[in-house]
Amino acid sequence: MSQTGKINVAVENIFPLIKKFLYSDHEIFLRELISNATDATLKLKHLTQIGDAKVEYGNPLIEVKVDQKGKKIHIIDQGIGMTSEEVGKYINEVAFSGAEEFLEQYKDSAKDSGIIGHFGLGFYSAFMVAKKVEIITKSYKDEPAAHWSCDGSPEYTLEPHDKTERGTEIILHIDKDSKEFLETSRVRSLLEKYNKFMPIPIKMGTKEITHTEGEGEEAQETKEVVDDIINNPQPAWIKKPSDLKDEDYKSFYRELYPMQFEEPLFNIHLNVDYPFNLTGILYFPKISQDLNVQKDRIQLYQNQVFVTDNVEGIVPEFLTLLRGVIDSPDIPLNVSRSYLQADGAVKKISNYITRKVADKLNSLFKKDREAFEHKWNDIKVVIEYGMLSEDKFFEKAQAFNLFPTTDGDFLTFEELKEKTKDLQTDKDDKLVQLYASDIEAQHAYIETAKAKGYQVLLLDSPIVGHLIQKLETTHEGVSFTRVDADHIDKLISKEDTTPAKLSEEEQTKLKELVESHVDKAAYTVQLEPMASDAPPLMITQPEFMRRMKEMQQTGGGGMFGGGFPEMYNLVVNVNHELIGQILSTKTQKKQERLIKQSLDLARLAQNLLKGEALTNFINRSYELIK
Repeated sequence: MSQTGKINVAVENIFPLIKKFLYSDHEIFLRELISNATDATLKLKHLTQIGDAKVEYGNPLIEVKVDQKGKKIHIIDQGIGMTSEEVGKYINEVAFSGAEEFLEQYKDSAKDSGIIGHFGLGFYSAFMVAKKVEIITKSYKDEPAAHWSCDGSPEYTLEPHDKTERGTEIILHIDKDSKEFLETSRVRSLLEKYNKFMPIPIKMGTKEITHTEGEGEEAQETKEVVDDIINNPQPAWIKKPSDLKDEDYKSFYRELYPMQFEEPLFNIHLNVDYPFNLTGILYFPKISQDLNVQKDRIQLYQNQVFVTDNVEGIVPEFLTLLRGVIDSPDIPLNVSRSYLQADGAVKKISNYITRKVADKLNSLFKKDREAFEHKWNDIKVVIEYGMLSEDKFFEKAQAFNLFPTTDGDFLTFEELKEKTKDLQTDKDDKLVQLYASDIEAQHAYIETAKAKGYQVLLLDSPIVGHLIQKLETTHEGVSFTRVDADHIDKLISKEDTTPAKLSEEEQTKLKELVESHVDKAAYTVQLEPMASDAPPLMITQPEFMRRMKEMQQTGGGGMFGGGFPEMYNLVVNVNHELIGQILSTKTQKKQERLIKQSLDLARLAQNLLKGEALTNFINRSYELIK
């Protein structure tokens, strides 16, 4: 018997609201309808397993058909179906969730059935792209099929239908302003984006496969027409780690990122069911120094339905540099930033992932330190970023965070302190760790430090400056100083016996002479009795000032606002032969030329010689050669 009626809605004019505001992106209508079809199929599977449905489950699939001529999209499933009464209940009462009612009814046995949920408003997303929607459905129960139709107003029709096969067919009559969705390639790309790993096979037409038997002239070709299944219902992350080999993880990585040719360094398989449900696989790729290029490569799923690749809030920020998949039924399909910030379960998920990654890294370090050291340069940015941003990760990372040296060794923080405790202390017994950020640019300074027996670290990632400040704050008695900074007067051995070859009177004269050739506001001249093979003049910068300038470059201006003054130390090695020659030269012009040339060489070593000063230096050098 045919019937007509009005859809029971709680909000006046809900259809315009659905069309404009329900979802920010209209393309997700297909995701919602495929999710509903999957729910209907999984419900049937569950009912047949527990004996409540006396039908054959078989090998159901979901079919998507694009009818360009008729301007329609058909979505057909072989799931549980609906009776006429159920259509009235689940479709006409907007926002009543059939999946939620099903889970409540079968809450003890259905918890692992994988039902996505929220049949209510999800179905009505169809009206964002369709001017008319039809449902033709037949329940697994022995009842007549039903045909529901609505043209986007609160008016609908519901009448019997002659459909004989179990399941539901949704027919979308695509609106003229959504005709892009009548392109087969567009629909296919949406299915591959949102439904690539749905648990039920999704068919979109058929394809022809050619098989070749035999070789040469005797080779015979046979052709087979098969369903064009566009998804992988059994992705690696839903399987047990014990059932997967290393090649399985690599194969899945290639499936996720078909245009990525470099294999990942290693992976972390996530699997937790209390106090929240979460599965997934995270991959460590080779990380470049550019942090912004790498982000938004982790895909978030809800029960194998793609949600977003913007996972900030769920995944700790430093791990957004990784790649892979996270799947949790505890996260809604329609994620908003305000939801993520407010939800307690999301914070627990974030903490769990942080702990799991730290434990995995520690395990890799302990299991094969040599292999871990070999991968260090490709993963250090993630670890250093994590230590800066997450205190709990900082604590755990102390065990496996490495400090490479300019000699190619790798030391943990405790090993570093132990190795340098007897030599690299300042006047206050503070342990000073020297480091280089660029071996080529700072080569002369590195060699000078190594000649004195100092250990020089190679810390060249873009955020290491911030990390060493945190290390200094959390570890009293340790400081870090760049090798070309003002360390020479700090690292004085208690038994330093290098005598000055110049008398106090000669040193006073030398200092006055050098100061007459430099800007006193920018340079502080200090005399040091160093080894005779150390450079005659070296320019260093106070560590504090250099760090403040680096912070300014990354966004902090501090009390100096627009810029920091140029402040350097000009260290004069009073034991160098050239310094003695400058002091003893009788001709003022020659003395002046030697001082200027030596000063410019010191500036050149710090990349401070530019413009006219550089031109003058080059011309003067040619004159000296002549």
